[in-house]
Amino acid sequence: MRILLDTHVLLWWLMEDPHLPRAFRAAIADADNDVFVSAVTHAEIAIKRSLGKLDAPWIPDELLAENGIIGMSFTSSHARRMLDLPFHHRDPFDRMLIAQAALEDVAFATVDPRCRQYDIRLFEHA
Repeated sequence: MRILLDTHVLLWWLMEDPHLPRAFRAAIADADNDVFVSAVTHAEIAIKRSLGKLDAPWIPDELLAENGIIGMSFTSSHARRMLDLPFHHRDPFDRMLIAQAALEDVAFATVDPRCRQYDIRLFEHA
């Protein structure tokens, strides 16, 4: 399975936060899955940290690679896909990740219920 992690899912996984559903933890650890983290996630962490809205460590690419997580660039094709997304919510980072999930045909791992309104594959955790 190919899975794109939402920012909160990545942070919960790295911090071993109990909010992370067990199914997510198992899928991330499963070497048979291709697990992706977007460049958008790095940007979201950087921006929210600089604004004082997030107290989280910087996550170097090397740490992700050591854990078998693959980086995904954000491209102009992903940005173009955002034009077709309905405005179910206004979070620009989520909208970018949703566009990537749609275009790359990966399951989006999130606990954000607003993402269910989009026509994308979600990684189900229940």
